[in-house]
Amino acid sequence: MTSLFEPLKIRDVEFSNRAWVSPMCQYSAENGVVGQWHNVHLGALATGGAGLIMVEATGVVPEGRISIGCPSIEDDAHADAFKPMIDFAHQHGAKMGIQLAHAGRKASTMRAWDDHLMASEAEGGWQAVSSSAVAFEGYPTPHELTVAEIAQLVQAFADAAKRAVKVGFDVIEIHGAHGYLLHQFYSPLMNHRTDEYGGSFDNRIRFLREVVVAVRHAIPEGTPLFLRISSSDWVDGGWNLIDSIELAKIVKELGVDLIDASSGGATHNAKIDAKPGFQVPFATAIRTEAGILTSAVGLITGAAQADHILTTGEADAVFVGREFLRNPRWVLDAAEKLGITIAWPSQFERARTLRK
Repeated sequence: MTSLFEPLKIRDVEFSNRAWVSPMCQYSAENGVVGQWHNVHLGALATGGAGLIMVEATGVVPEGRISIGCPSIEDDAHADAFKPMIDFAHQHGAKMGIQLAHAGRKASTMRAWDDHLMASEAEGGWQAVSSSAVAFEGYPTPHELTVAEIAQLVQAFADAAKRAVKVGFDVIEIHGAHGYLLHQFYSPLMNHRTDEYGGSFDNRIRFLREVVVAVRHAIPEGTPLFLRISSSDWVDGGWNLIDSIELAKIVKELGVDLIDASSGGATHNAKIDAKPGFQVPFATAIRTEAGILTSAVGLITGAAQADHILTTGEADAVFVGREFLRNPRWVLDAAEKLGITIAWPSQFERARTLRK
């Protein structure tokens, strides 16, 4: 029986536990470069006991960022900015992953707390792109990518992955969820193309498949490759769990090691019953039917809840999000609540309530 604090080895990387930090936008990079905020934010998480910290959606090109405050990794200088954070995390036993992304038609926004949504050119905004010239609600109409531009972005994902590994990231995750660019291709709700990248299931997953192949080829054999997907669009006629299971089977053969099973983001009006653990059944079904490792994510907040997901075989790991914003040392607290003694930073030892 697997538990929250049982180690997990994927390829050459061993995670000390299965309580992982979900990628969460911070909107605090400057011109795509991470800095002081990320040093403190990620550093706090690194001292908190998580087995893996996944850095937020990071643009493989500048135009792939969600907002003007999101990070990118389009060159060595942008990649090098992550190195102090990675080194610090490794000193404290945490593994570091990065979520490589392109926001597509949902790009070029202001920061989450700004008083308007879209960034003008003067504010650092840019022309968004997508599978089709169809806008998301409240956003401008994007440019429909040409076949040549798609090929350039496949290479951009591969180049970004190389840079990430070079500066020390342990895990690469491809962001294929939440209505962002790769999802904009595989979901029939967003993809209206009539060429080899649209229409049939095989055509709609072609771009994602090409990205997976390129990234897997670009990184060492021992580096784990994760893929976050929207397991369901939550809309009739959209992408669904059956599609996700079939996709998981395909990408498993292409070298993906784990499916990070999220959902939604294709439309603004999807009816989602967002309750504790609401996405866990997606992880379970994909794990069972596709025979691939999965992580559960979405309103996982309690130690007992997270442990139950693993002990019952519903997933192989859990990504916890906002609970880490409330308490960066959630894992240390979870271990004590479960009666398990784990390593603490020496600086925090006097705060323990559970002793060996």
